[in-house]
Amino acid sequence: MAHVSLYRRFRPRTFDELVRQEHVVRVLKNQIGSGAIGHAYLFTGPRGTGKTTVARIFARAINCENPKDGSPCGKCPACLALAGGSMDISEIDAASNNGVNEMRDLREKVQYPPVNGRYKVYIIDEVHMLTDSAFNALLKTLEEPPAHAVFILATTEPQKLPATILSRCMRLDFKLIPEEDLEKHLIRVLDEVGKKYEKEAVSAIARAGAGSDRDMLSIAEMCIAYSDDLTYEGVTAVLGAADFQETCGLVSALLRFECGEAIEQTEKILAAGKAVGVLVRNILDLLNQVLVAKTCRTAEKLLSLPKELFAAVKNLADRAESSAILRATEIMAKTENELRYTASPRIVLETAIVRISTPSQDLDIDALLVRMDALEQELKTIKETGVIVSAAPQTTDVQIHASERGENSAQPPVKEDRSAKLVQEAEENGDDDLPPPMEEPMFEEAYFSDEPYTFKAHKNENSALPKGVEKAIEEPKPQPNVLQKGNSAVPANAVATFGLFMRTLRKTCRNGVLVTICSDLEAEYDGDIFVLYTDNDTVLRSLRREEHAAMVRQVFEQIGIANFEVRGRNQTAKEDGIAQLKRDFKDYTVEVK
Repeated sequence: MAHVSLYRRFRPRTFDELVRQEHVVRVLKNQIGSGAIGHAYLFTGPRGTGKTTVARIFARAINCENPKDGSPCGKCPACLALAGGSMDISEIDAASNNGVNEMRDLREKVQYPPVNGRYKVYIIDEVHMLTDSAFNALLKTLEEPPAHAVFILATTEPQKLPATILSRCMRLDFKLIPEEDLEKHLIRVLDEVGKKYEKEAVSAIARAGAGSDRDMLSIAEMCIAYSDDLTYEGVTAVLGAADFQETCGLVSALLRFECGEAIEQTEKILAAGKAVGVLVRNILDLLNQVLVAKTCRTAEKLLSLPKELFAAVKNLADRAESSAILRATEIMAKTENELRYTASPRIVLETAIVRISTPSQDLDIDALLVRMDALEQELKTIKETGVIVSAAPQTTDVQIHASERGENSAQPPVKEDRSAKLVQEAEENGDDDLPPPMEEPMFEEAYFSDEPYTFKAHKNENSALPKGVEKAIEEPKPQPNVLQKGNSAVPANAVATFGLFMRTLRKTCRNGVLVTICSDLEAEYDGDIFVLYTDNDTVLRSLRREEHAAMVRQVFEQIGIANFEVRGRNQTAKEDGIAQLKRDFKDYTVEVK
């Protein structure tokens, strides 16, 4: 006996065997029960959802002598005659019979009465493939057919049909089949054929079916032929997906913004023979799984992955920010669309990989949100780990912790010049009116207090501090408590004064750029002048802008300081050099350009 494909072998023969489409079945059953059969129907919907199958069942049901709950009984003479093939039910493939001559021939044959049943049914599949002349030839017959004729038009693209045809048909839209129903149907099929299976493998095949029962059964047939038992690994191999662990490593590098590692992993997967389009779809699938694991409490049930694979997905979700996952998904989705029109798919993919893993080089709003999330995560980590400010530069808390770990604590940590970068971005965007940071700075009580503060180090009782650290911390340099300025007392301690300035600035200023760059300044007293220093010329120019200077002056007036300056250390050295030149060459005119 010749082999019969699963989707043909298990094609439903009654309405009760159909997988979903209840809304369509209910309409047709009610019409069969009442005898109010229409003359023209239009079945639309995605492929593999049951349009042709329902048309065949309906054609036999309206000719059945004793229909059972709207379905053909299969025992009456009409059902037996139609089951073996009959001229009363004609199926026409419009893809290959799309000319005007075929439709004229159909118009002539429709006049003959049925042989075995009450109705003569014409099922025209892929009707959107008919030419304009063919539609015109069919139009009059479709509008006023003989009483014994019923037309059922099936198509996946109803928008291509003329409005004159659409208006003459009862339209029934078929929907994609939910994954849960596909799984139940596949389990029934596997049980009937006697195939052992893993639950995760069934879920993977149902997902690959993408709402189409026929597609799912076609994939299942390939997987059944692949190995004796139906396993998850076998299904992924048949589908041609990249190795899960390799794809997981690539996505992990993308979400950690490790560009070099991501490119290396991409080259490794492509070198193994995987197509670029397949890899992009695998990345999108994994990003979707990570997003589900990030946002849903029932993610394990929804994804139906093996435990070790779900653990890997959950690990990625816990370490990544939602904004980064969404941005990566959007970029890869655009890349999948761009692959259809490019002659260099590898370059398009690698460009997308670089863009995802280097958000600092991307100027769109999504990249900015990703960078903000990363900064917030860093601030949260700093607060949780309890980083402590030290009085002496050579004995910072970072260095103390480094010495406890046995690392070299001689060199101070490198400080990123975030102020200059922020000013530059604000100038490029032409908008620096951003809200100030919402998080309160650490050690606010100590930093903003009007009283002198004695810095202390929190050390582990079981570990000794490096030599000289105790002395540097426990013996801070004495400073006067306050300095009289007119009618108000302002702390003469530069750190406390600067803290008072920052606290007032944060309360009164809504300019986020100004607040941020001021927090990175250094403060000293030069006699009775309070001086704010910066090493960066860009920051200095920004502070001397009219709107920034006015705000700084207003804050100093509120805290009672009249004598203050904003200086650049590089500028101070330059001015001293110019003054020295003028002293050395009194007889010459020194002109600064």
